[in-house]
Amino acid sequence: MDVTSPFSKSQLIPQEEKLEVRKKRGQLFIGIPKEDFRVEKRICLTPESVNMLVKAGHKVLIESGAGAEASYEDRKYSEAGALITQDKTKVFGCPIILKVEPPTLEEIQLMKPKTYLFSALQLKTQKKEYFEALAKKKITAMCYEFIKDRYGAYPFLHAISEIAGIASIQIASDYMCSMNGGKGLLFGNVTGVPPTEVVIIGAGIVAESAVKTAIALGVNVKVFDNNIHKLKRLQKSLPTQIFTSTIQERVLTKALMRCDVAIGAVKGCNRSPILVTEEMVQRMKPGAVIIDVCIDNGGCFETSEITTHEHPTQTKYGVIHYGVPNITAKYSKTATLAISNIISPYLLDLSENGSIDDAISYDNTIRSGIYMYKGILVNEAIGKWFHLDHKDINLILL
Repeated sequence: MDVTSPFSKSQLIPQEEKLEVRKKRGQLFIGIPKEDFRVEKRICLTPESVNMLVKAGHKVLIESGAGAEASYEDRKYSEAGALITQDKTKVFGCPIILKVEPPTLEEIQLMKPKTYLFSALQLKTQKKEYFEALAKKKITAMCYEFIKDRYGAYPFLHAISEIAGIASIQIASDYMCSMNGGKGLLFGNVTGVPPTEVVIIGAGIVAESAVKTAIALGVNVKVFDNNIHKLKRLQKSLPTQIFTSTIQERVLTKALMRCDVAIGAVKGCNRSPILVTEEMVQRMKPGAVIIDVCIDNGGCFETSEITTHEHPTQTKYGVIHYGVPNITAKYSKTATLAISNIISPYLLDLSENGSIDDAISYDNTIRSGIYMYKGILVNEAIGKWFHLDHKDINLILL
């Protein structure tokens, strides 16, 4: 009996396997526009990072004055190999745009179709129109907050949180001065003088950095958080034992009544939970200082309101409230160095893969930061939040 086959004789002969070959290293053309200095004083890349990119064969176009508020003059960028221009339109016409703040709707209009955008997202401050504008231009957008490294950590958020934690103690110290309306207390362990009392709500990275800074200055610290594992991790990371407690209203109220400074550093799912009520603030000492680090996520003090760098504080019930949402911009050079150290290696990796699209296909770390791919929303959380259609990026890349 003859056996028939649906394949021809030539088809049954072993064939060479065809594998995808990565493209040669590509050249990036990066545009860095000037931020709105009223709210943002940082810049994405330092002159040293620009020099590293230029030596690798890439082009960098920077709007004149972009680094001025971070103490980087145009001359330093020019000497590093960057091109300097006064024309904002030219910068936004580059294939790749690097920003710290997310672009405004007007800035999106200046971008060319199919541009690659790298910036923060600040989801809680965005509106539906922002994502619709990106989709209309078929923009591929990557946000720093979503970038996850191979160890499952978020390097950008970690670095910014460290700066915010240290800054919160320094800012509180400034507002404790008599000249700033404070109680005239010094953050320090002076012999024979009772130390300053600080209450920190939260036990994450911001709180850890704040606690370490406060301990170094010699103040008494009390930390409250409902996550017992975070409290244990915090204790292990410190050189000495401190007071820690889960958030119980009676205990927290008593601590707030006695403290000189209260720092809020709690991050919720959609917004920070209100853990300190208006009544609890009323019972605090006159001249005490509240630093609500999580104000950009709603804040955990009921009396907190968003303020600006020009007018950073307001006083309620005799308590000074600091509610600036972008604390790290106050220390623009330190923040710029931290951001640049994170972004520049990713940019070099992008070129090594041949093109950005190839890098997105090959590199899970880079893919984790993408929330808009060629005008298609690929982040489920954003889609549900703004009631927008979204797709899985892994299905698009197949």
